[in-house]
Amino acid sequence: MASFNRSHRRASWRATLALLACLAAPLAWAQTTPIRVLVGFPAGGGTDAIARILAEKLKDPLGVPIVVENRAGAGGLIAAQALKAAQPDGNVFFMSHDHTISILPLVMKTPGFDPAHDFVPVAGFATFVNALAVSGGTPAKSVNDYVAWVRNHGAGKGTVGIPAPASVPEFLVKVIGQKYGVDLQAAPYRGSAPMMADMLGNQIGAGVASVPDFIENHKAGKVRIVAVLGATRQAVLPDVPTFAELGLSGFEDIPYYGFFAPAGTPKAAIDKFSDALAKVLTLPEVREQLTAMGLSVGFMSQQQLASRERAYSQVWTKIIKSSGFQAQ
Repeated sequence: MASFNRSHRRASWRATLALLACLAAPLAWAQTTPIRVLVGFPAGGGTDAIARILAEKLKDPLGVPIVVENRAGAGGLIAAQALKAAQPDGNVFFMSHDHTISILPLVMKTPGFDPAHDFVPVAGFATFVNALAVSGGTPAKSVNDYVAWVRNHGAGKGTVGIPAPASVPEFLVKVIGQKYGVDLQAAPYRGSAPMMADMLGNQIGAGVASVPDFIENHKAGKVRIVAVLGATRQAVLPDVPTFAELGLSGFEDIPYYGFFAPAGTPKAAIDKFSDALAKVLTLPEVREQLTAMGLSVGFMSQQQLASRERAYSQVWTKIIKSSGFQAQ
């Protein structure tokens, strides 16, 4: 009888342990398939380069390959709609900056997605600034030089490339033209890569995009960044003035980069990806690469990214409304 009781107790204990293991299972997330990271802009641009730097390092802490999937077009709209349609199974994430998440819903009547309901923030990793750069085909070395060139070379009319329509760069082009009394027309592209190709070929005299989009060609002397947004000068561009220094205020709130997932994605999957990103951002080589591209690197938790996005959206709601822009 004693032997039976001991065996019974051991069996009961094993059953209890098995039950506890089942209850604990949802607390861990076992990733078994490759993770897709959607990018809303073409290969070769700044956003794509950033995604590939992070993807290469994220595969180790996540334990699976990371596939960067370019869904280019409409300023990230196509990628955002793909994210909305994706299964919330922890296998797909969207790496985006402010334009797709914060700006598109303000400038489009029917973007086909609502970030507040269709997406969930995962984690952020950097902020950055936009900049005005001139092509090598112009003699300009400053904003004043560029304005003088437009007046003399183009009879007061100039074309400025932008990575996407109805974007922060487009509003900036409008404000620059108004301040200096020249007719600047924004020329929208399907991302920064094709815009840069036209700048390098001297098809357009200037462009407005993020510092990461320009920095390599600026360092190579192929284009010249002549002004940046933000409240302070950028460490990677200490000699380049801010627009605020030039008398263009109101653009001090700077954009962000972050990861987003489809609404309904398990919290465990989000937490695992967030933790992996936090680890990757501590790697010196990653910080050096991203900083050299003009990013201010800093981990943002899910809550911090959500707060950052809300604040940015509020600022730009006021700017867009005051500009008289009508949602398309």
